Order: sequence, then structure tokens, then C-alpha cells
Amino acid sequence: MSVWFVTGASRGLGAQITREALDRGHSVIATARDASAVLQAYPEKPDGLLAVNADVTEPAQLTAAVEAGLAEFGRIDIVVNNAGYGLVGTIEEASDKAVRDLFDVNVFGVLNTLRATLPALRAQRSGHVVNIGSVGGFATAPAVGLYGASKFALEAITEALHGELAPLGVRVTVVEPGGFRTDFLNSSSIRVEPATIAEYAAGAGPVREALAGNDGRQPGDPVKGAKAIVDITEVAEPPLRLQLGADAVERVEAKLDLVRRELDEWRHVALSTAI
Repeated sequence: MSVWFVTGASRGLGAQITREALDRGHSVIATARDASAVLQAYPEKPDGLLAVNADVTEPAQLTAAVEAGLAEFGRIDIVVNNAGYGLVGTIEEASDKAVRDLFDVNVFGVLNTLRATLPALRAQRSGHVVNIGSVGGFATAPAVGLYGASKFALEAITEALHGELAPLGVRVTVVEPGGFRTDFLNSSSIRVEPATIAEYAAGAGPVREALAGNDGRQPGDPVKGAKAIVDITEVAEPPLRLQLGADAVERVEAKLDLVRRELDEWRHVALSTAI
């Protein structure tokens, strides 16, 4: 059995991953800004669950959570970087503070968690890092480009980390979910910047409206999503990227087709710059 370290474990996909891992007999160090929210879901207090307060923007709290987990279980095998939230707003309309706060959680929070947990995985010469990204980190859209940018950053971090950790026996995967029926589209998980520039209504307006009306109607089943994520940690050769949901597959395929068409159309220009 493995020991899991999960951030953002109190709700959404993080909570489902925690439950799936526990149901399979694994132990879980479940972190959240308020660990009591994790415990409320487990009144039976299973032996394999250690709920710890840890805000991913506070490195000292993450270090303490890792130390508590190692003291309790002796090792950490699977690190799931799940904590994060969404932001709706065009590039120009979004405030500097809103964007910096977003990146502080979605990007720097992941880096903080990695710095706290990777020493244990490197020492063991084994383990698996699972970064919960988004299909929006591969193919973004108007009004959600800044959220997408934070997840694009996670894609780059994951790619590099994959190459850095592979020689040490540590595997790395970025998960690219589409829309899942969690609380991601309500006010607890997404922040909306006001639409202040009328000219952006045509490009960003339809996306804003679709997101506002889609809460609770997303096509993805979070229980099945969590099962798929735990499944890939139990195979010998896990993927570098894992798309979840038919909508995610459709968006990835559409972007790959577009990139290929543009590369072919403009190949002569690209190659003309060679010395």
C-alpha cells in the first residue's frame, strides 16, 4: 500500500481522490487550509487518514505537513498537487492582484508543495507526482486565458520535472480534466472579474455565459475521474499526460489538428530563417 500526500483534499476532485485512495487501502496525508473540513467527511476516523492544515501558499505549513506525514507513516509515495481555483476575466480586464493571487496558488503553490515533498521521494528513489492541471492548460479560450496560463505553466513544470525525476525512479503525470461535476464553477472555486470593457462582449461574453450556466451540468463524473487517477499510479508506465472526459479529448484533438495545419501551411516561412 502507498502513502498519498494530497493538497486541496477537502472538496472537489481532491476529496474524491482521497476517498478512492483510502477505499483501496492506501494511507492519505490530506491537506487543506481547514483540515476539519476533511475530517467531517470521515466521522469513522479511518486509520489511514491524516488530515493536516496546510495552505499551499505557506511553505512552512507544507513542511510541517510533510514532517507530520513522515512521522505517522514513515514515507510518502504519491504526491497529488490538486489545490487551485479558476479565474474568469479577459486579459485586459483582470486586475493585477487577481492574476498574482491566482498564480500564487495554482503555480507557486505547486512549487512550494514540490519543494516540501520531493526530498522524500528522491531519497526513496521511487514515487509518483500527479499534477492536476486542466484541458484549459492545453487549449484555452477567451475569458479564461489567465486561468489557462496558470495551467499552461503547470504543463511546463510537469514536462521538465518528468525529465529531471525519471533517472531517480520517480514518475510524473499531469492530468488534464475537462468539465467535472464538482464545485469548481461555483463561488468557492472560481473568481469572476467584472466585465468592464464593452468591446470584449463578443469574444468573451459567450464563455462567461456558458460558465455561469454550466454549474452542476458538467459532463464528467468526479468519482470515475478519481478512480482513473488512482489507476494510473498503479501501472508500471504511467502517461506523462492524461486527459479526462470526452470534452477534454475533443479539445486536445482540435488543437493538435490546428497546430498541424498551421505548421504545414507556414513551414516554408519557418524553414526560411535557417542559416
